[in-house]
Amino acid sequence: MAVNVYATSGSTENMSRHDMLAWVNECIQTKFAKIEELCSGAAYCQFMDMLFPGCVQVKKIKFNTKLEHEYLTNFKVLQASFKKMNVDKVVPVDRLVKGRFQDNFEFLQWFKKFFDANYDGQDYDAIGMRGGEEVGSGGKPARPNGMAKPMSGMPKRSPAPRPAPVASRPAVRPAMGGGARAANGGVNMQAKQQIEELNAQVLEMKLTVEGLEKERDFYFGKLRDVEVMCQENESTGGDLVGKVMDILYQTEDGFAVPDEEDVPPPPEEEGEEEY
Repeated sequence: MAVNVYATSGSTENMSRHDMLAWVNECIQTKFAKIEELCSGAAYCQFMDMLFPGCVQVKKIKFNTKLEHEYLTNFKVLQASFKKMNVDKVVPVDRLVKGRFQDNFEFLQWFKKFFDANYDGQDYDAIGMRGGEEVGSGGKPARPNGMAKPMSGMPKRSPAPRPAPVASRPAVRPAMGGGARAANGGVNMQAKQQIEELNAQVLEMKLTVEGLEKERDFYFGKLRDVEVMCQENESTGGDLVGKVMDILYQTEDGFAVPDEEDVPPPPEEEGEEEY
């Protein structure tokens, strides 16, 4: 049986999307170029076959499909393996198959924790198990664009009568500031690369914070429901209700429950009118 894990603020690793992709590609020998490609569900199915041999029918997995209904088929295979191994994780299939980065990145973060908790180091021939099929867009070569250069027309411009005065100016400029321009161009390229990397880090941090906030609000809502139920049955619930209330109101060192007078009123929702 599988070891279940739960992604919380204290257990989630802050791995970047590049690190996550590198981990996936290395483990199951794929060539995914971006997180969104995991929306097919095929990678997770093969991970389950790697962790628990025999729990997945690999022949049913559609590895290189681009059709959403076949994505659903892959996730059905994944859910069947979860059920077989008693994994209690709810797979948000409807959101994953849409191919949005945030949904797929959050699920991959959870799966990485699940993998680490269940992998025991056994060897696995991923390519052999899927019949030698290449998976991922990263291994596809770019389309050749060799026709652009023959059509440039540069040789036709050289015999024109005007190049003589124009060529005299560039002859002076390389001696004056060609090196400076090249240096400035190199600095600008480095600055652009740094900006892109920082923007990517900011985006990943933002997505991580949003995911943690959603998780926090979810569990707070559950605790609030438990609190209301206990308050309604405090007089008839006996010792069990009292113990639950004690756990809910238990505090840690350095934390004190604020007085009701110090708590600001909740903001009024826009659009509400008094009648």
